[in-house]
Amino acid sequence: MRTKFISFLILVSALIVSLSFSQQKTEWKGKIEYQNGIEVIKNPKKPMYGEDIFSMDEDLSIGVAEGKKEYVFFHLSYLAVDNQENIYAMDQGEKHVNVYDKKGNFLRTIGRKGEGPGELQSPDDIFIIKTDNLVIEDFIRNISYFSTTGKFIRSLSTAKIFPIGVLLNSQGNILTVTNINEPNKWGKEISLYDENLNYLITIISIPKPKPNPQILEPFQPKINWTLYEDENIIVSYKEEYELQIFNFKGELVKKIIKVYEPIKITEEDVKLSVGRVSEGRKLVVPKYFPAIYSLTTDDEGRIFVHTYEKAGNGKYFNDVFDQEGRYTAKIPLKDHLKIWKKGKLYAIEEDEEGFQVIKRYRVTWKY
Repeated sequence: MRTKFISFLILVSALIVSLSFSQQKTEWKGKIEYQNGIEVIKNPKKPMYGEDIFSMDEDLSIGVAEGKKEYVFFHLSYLAVDNQENIYAMDQGEKHVNVYDKKGNFLRTIGRKGEGPGELQSPDDIFIIKTDNLVIEDFIRNISYFSTTGKFIRSLSTAKIFPIGVLLNSQGNILTVTNINEPNKWGKEISLYDENLNYLITIISIPKPKPNPQILEPFQPKINWTLYEDENIIVSYKEEYELQIFNFKGELVKKIIKVYEPIKITEEDVKLSVGRVSEGRKLVVPKYFPAIYSLTTDDEGRIFVHTYEKAGNGKYFNDVFDQEGRYTAKIPLKDHLKIWKKGKLYAIEEDEEGFQVIKRYRVTWKY
């Protein structure tokens, strides 16, 4: 009996130590400040959780090198997923969208090449909005609306705005990135429009120096933007690690900052990115990459920051922040377009022979 009691005490002690260690391991070591009414989340260099916090298992692959034309892709560029988990794949090469059910079965094609109503010339991004409409941005030309069954509904001309980027939230509100078009002023602006493309407000104006055509400056920080919880927008545009979150009133409501180690730009990076520099132009290369390469979010409030830090095997590290803006995990992912929805990750990848395929992974978070 005494032996059993001692064993029980040892087991309880081990559990207490284990729980204590777990709590210590997952303790967030950042801090929250308020600056002029804006919540500022300051994150440490290391995440709350270790490398084993995340796993993903492939459960669907769509696409073949040869076979039925509905499964052979010319140039896949964007994906969208509706609430029934149907997959919409924009093939820029074919100028249409292929639709597949959640098991990967082909359902229909939406859109076709041409200049008439419902026809596409330079199709770019695609979105699903709450009215069960598929919205296609035809670059610089228009925004076209289709039912998810394929019926053309209407188009909005974007010729006066000349957007270089478009986002739509589920309500149908339209966000655009445009070049600042004012005398002696250069840069980019993110603006909000209603569902009929009537201007509402400018979310943020990002001034830039006047470009010099004689100077080639690669690896400059670009504007990264994505929707966050549908009613907010996240923007990054600095060399430093900073995310700015705006609401749809144009108010800056939160900043997320993280300590990071800058990644050096190598000669190999320059060769792969720049190639040959034309005669008469000067190449100016910074010492380090910007902190942020791109942004994505999921439908559970997580923010994924694709960094320039290589993880091997064609993967890059992505920093993961929770709904509060705390740095929770650092995970390696392939450098492909991604959509996170209902605990699954959708991506456009290439098979071993270089042919494009759509992949879906079941995602597990161990916290």
